[in-house]
Amino acid sequence: MRTEGRNAVAELIKSGGDIEKIMMEKEPQGSLARIFAEARRAGVRVQFVDKKTLDRLSVTGRHQGCIAFAADYKYSTLEDIIASSAPGRGFVVVCDGIEDVHNLGSIIRVAECAGADGVVIPANNSASVTEAVIRISAGAAEHVKVAKVNSLGNAVQTLKAAGFWLYALEADGASIYSADLSGSVALVVGGEDSGVRRLTREKCDFTLSIPLKGRVNSLNASVALGIAAYEVVKTRL
Repeated sequence: MRTEGRNAVAELIKSGGDIEKIMMEKEPQGSLARIFAEARRAGVRVQFVDKKTLDRLSVTGRHQGCIAFAADYKYSTLEDIIASSAPGRGFVVVCDGIEDVHNLGSIIRVAECAGADGVVIPANNSASVTEAVIRISAGAAEHVKVAKVNSLGNAVQTLKAAGFWLYALEADGASIYSADLSGSVALVVGGEDSGVRRLTREKCDFTLSIPLKGRVNSLNASVALGIAAYEVVKTRL
């Protein structure tokens, strides 16, 4: 798997991930020079090449002078995420049908910034953690656990058995601003068009919505999650 862009590569180095090598533009300056120094300290091999070589190897076209080559992304298990959460203060994000890599990358970034213990995605009908997702997450995918599960329904039941309250984010729910988000919380966010699926929603404890005051009738999935996630954060300050 390749990771492109200065922020994503810098975060990959910080995470201690298994990096085979970093290909970097010759005579690095500024933040690129700092990435080179961090790579040297971490014992990561750096190969200097010209910009044309990076342009040719780049998948995104936004390499910003560096591309890291590493082992494929290593998913966590749901059990690992639950075990790493503090009793009564767990925080998990569950993605139900997030197929767009930009949304998944942004959701992972929000989850990491809000201090979530992990993100759960289904194995089917969902984007996976790819090079693009890592780049879009600004490297957050290297710091937050992501579990890929075969059955989202079973994952929801496992979270409930572990003491998590499940909150589906949907337009017709109760206002999130009146919800009690204390205890262990799992926020369930659905796809742009379909929302949280009926079968998943029926397994949740509550349905919450974010009041909208404009003429557009919905928020981007990652934006909605960001608002909801920081309501959880607020209860813990």
